[in-house]
Amino acid sequence: MSNNPQLDVGSLVTAYRPRLDAFIRKRVSNKEDAEDILQDVFYQLAKVDTAMNPIEQVTAWLYRVARNMIINKQTKKHEEELPSYLNDDDEILKDISEMLFSKQTSPSPETEYLRSLMWVELENALSELPLEQREVFEKTELDGLSFKEISEETGISVNTLLSRKRYAVLHLRKRLSELYEEIIYS
Repeated sequence: MSNNPQLDVGSLVTAYRPRLDAFIRKRVSNKEDAEDILQDVFYQLAKVDTAMNPIEQVTAWLYRVARNMIINKQTKKHEEELPSYLNDDDEILKDISEMLFSKQTSPSPETEYLRSLMWVELENALSELPLEQREVFEKTELDGLSFKEISEETGISVNTLLSRKRYAVLHLRKRLSELYEEIIYS
């Protein structure tokens, strides 16, 4: 089955197929896509020249390749099917906001962990913004103030505030996109 004499791909397929299949199916709703990804992972394994690129930990390598293929397939599918959603900053901010400010009385440990990751990343990304952009974002998203209220408080025009928030959103969206995709597609 394999062109690769260093790896016995047949026995690796037998050993890892059930667990890898479950891992992929948990993250991919379409059965055919999950099967394609599983086959592609083992195909990639068979193509590896371990003399040139040794695989230290086969299990970690298999799951990393599977995860990358899942993300690539979902990203491609969403680019084709849902371009308006991916370009809609308000929807992404709404999703992030729901994650950060959920009022669940007893959230799962996974939810708590994801929320803490999101807070750390948000704080890091906010600290990278110019002060004016950060303040507008924090006042509108974290404090719940309207642009009109901020304008009255600061004397800065609503249009200037909107522009500052737009730049902040673009930066935050870019900065948080990888973590966001992991949370949404995991």
